[in-house]
Amino acid sequence: MNVRGPLLFIATVAVAGMAVAACGAAQPETVTTDTVVPVKTEAAQIGTIRAHIYATGIVTAAPGADLLLVAPAPARISELPKSEGDRVRRGDVVARFDIPTAVADVGRQRAEVGRAHARLQNARVAQTRAHELFDRGIAARKEVEDADRELADAQADLTGAEAMAAAAQAVAARSVVRATFDGIVVKRLHNPGDLVEATAADAILRVIDPARLEVTASVPLADIRRVKTGAAARFAGDPSQPRLKVVSLPAAVDPSTTSVPVRLSLAAPAGLPVGTPVQVEIDAEEHAGVVLVPRPALVREGEQTAVFVVVNEKAQRRAVRIGVSDNIRVEVTSGLEAGELVIVDGHAGLPDGAAVTTQAPTAGTST
Repeated sequence: MNVRGPLLFIATVAVAGMAVAACGAAQPETVTTDTVVPVKTEAAQIGTIRAHIYATGIVTAAPGADLLLVAPAPARISELPKSEGDRVRRGDVVARFDIPTAVADVGRQRAEVGRAHARLQNARVAQTRAHELFDRGIAARKEVEDADRELADAQADLTGAEAMAAAAQAVAARSVVRATFDGIVVKRLHNPGDLVEATAADAILRVIDPARLEVTASVPLADIRRVKTGAAARFAGDPSQPRLKVVSLPAAVDPSTTSVPVRLSLAAPAGLPVGTPVQVEIDAEEHAGVVLVPRPALVREGEQTAVFVVVNEKAQRRAVRIGVSDNIRVEVTSGLEAGELVIVDGHAGLPDGAAVTTQAPTAGTST
């Protein structure tokens, strides 16, 4: 019997089976390529960078440049000479009111002043008479003291009546309202003949000075300590608009809020109406003598940040820690040295250790 043939067949099948089994087992994937990837690089540099805080804001009128007209007392509007969009000059009449209670109060207080004058006159006559009778030994000292007291009370009564009359006259004078600055009527909420209450909820019209506008920005609570009065700012993404400057920070902060209002002045009129929502960029802390790389050099994978450094014509992935950044550059606080070449273009999907050929970035890639 020829035994070698079957044994050789069995051995061949066994080897084939082992090969199949080996093929079915999970093997680590190894990516190898001889392709040289063209990339653009730039050297990490030592420099100075300014951090920025980004916030949403709204265009508002500056203090003293916003007049919300409210009736001085419950009244009827007798005249509203200005309409929405009309310009007004300082001193122009913007409203007249009929205030019946004010007119009646002025008459009543004037009558009180007259009564007080009469009382004072009578008190003076009585005092003179009491002193004459006392000098002649006819009147008692108590009568003189009573006359002096009455004169003093009458004088105080007149002073109080005159003050009340002046106050009533002031209220009546407020029936005519004049503009306190040059501006524009941006809202008119009533018409002549309307009955109005003396509350802001029942305002008549609103006048603003478009030359004195500012931005009120909502800065995140976590960043408010980084904002300083006088710091420069700008409209984010719109270099055509005028520069901004921080002019006021709140004196107190509610820790339960998520944002804090910050006032920014405009270096020139922005041409934006009140109420326009805007995005602002406020200068914060400055870091000098730090390692800087262009923003496109960063590679983010989950919570980790890395760059690709070219070493011996190979792309070497380097985990880094970053600090502050602006629109162009990023501070690297660890993982990279000044002078090392980082890839700024061509690193998308690039494996660690890939062969690369480098070229300088085109104009505009970084500064």
